Amino acid sequence: MSKIAEDRPFAPVNIAVLTISDTRTMDTDVSGDILAERILAAGHRLAGRQLVNDAMDAIVTALRAWTADPGIDVIITAGGTGITGRDVTPEAVRAVADKEIAGFGELFRWLSYAKIGTAAVQSRALAVVAHGTYIFALPGSPNACRDGWDDMLVHQLDIRYRPCNFAELLPRLKER
Repeated sequence: MSKIAEDRPFAPVNIAVLTISDTRTMDTDVSGDILAERILAAGHRLAGRQLVNDAMDAIVTALRAWTADPGIDVIITAGGTGITGRDVTPEAVRAVADKEIAGFGELFRWLSYAKIGTAAVQSRALAVVAHGTYIFALPGSPNACRDGWDDMLVHQLDIRYRPCNFAELLPRLKER
């Protein structure tokens, strides 16, 4: 079973939060607040926070800027992963991606199914590596952001988590 290796030192990760919404503002962005609070509580650094509309160009522009920033290791997006016409986050994330991490979306939907039943199938949550930066695209609901962080990301972004984790691979993401 997986566990935290107490003999390894914690290493904070620089994480940025991008909320994608046509209706929220920074003042009403509960999901972004949840992610920011959890990132800081886990000992990581909040390297940026932004809100953009559900528009392909806006999302791609924000992602490209942050993946080019050496001070950002991870981007977590909240919103736009559904199946309506305005939900374009997966397409925007794939437009900047070098590699997809297929198991992330699969595991997210499996964990969601245990909590919300078949509604989990409507999520297009995904993860990629883009220019040496992880991008994790979560649904925009507060519960989905809590679940994505509490059930997956808090562990995978902790270098002490065994048997393996995303954090320990950060130095190797730009290998060719």
